[in-house]
Amino acid sequence: MIESREAVLIAAVAVFLSCTSSPRYRSERGGVGTLYSSEFYQRGIASFYGKDFHGKPTASGEIYDMNGMTAAHRTLPFRTILEVKNLENGRKTLVEVNDRGPFVAGRIIDLSAGAARELGLLSSGTAQVELRVRRWGSAH
Repeated sequence: MIESREAVLIAAVAVFLSCTSSPRYRSERGGVGTLYSSEFYQRGIASFYGKDFHGKPTASGEIYDMNGMTAAHRTLPFRTILEVKNLENGRKTLVEVNDRGPFVAGRIIDLSAGAARELGLLSSGTAQVELRVRRWGSAH
């Protein structure tokens, strides 16, 4: 029983530390992101997800709406508002992080189909993007 309590304590400390550490990012395709106090910037490849996940819970517990303006990011806190700019056509939109991912090497963000439509990347499926935090979320 003591081993079980120790394992729970270790897991709790690990979660706490992961939530309080300052993130620094480097994408697998050479995109770089940094965090300086409240400024966050990251460049890399975006993709989107839609029908297969529509109506299912996201990692934050919210129900995924493929037509909404949301995104999955590996490490940014849930409820963080990001400005996403498609570097291939200059279009921008705001999304809220409510899920984890992407789980494909070389990608930095998975967008809802609604956000992908706003950015003009539905037909191509992916695009080079730039991310900037507009408002930090408070929950992991």
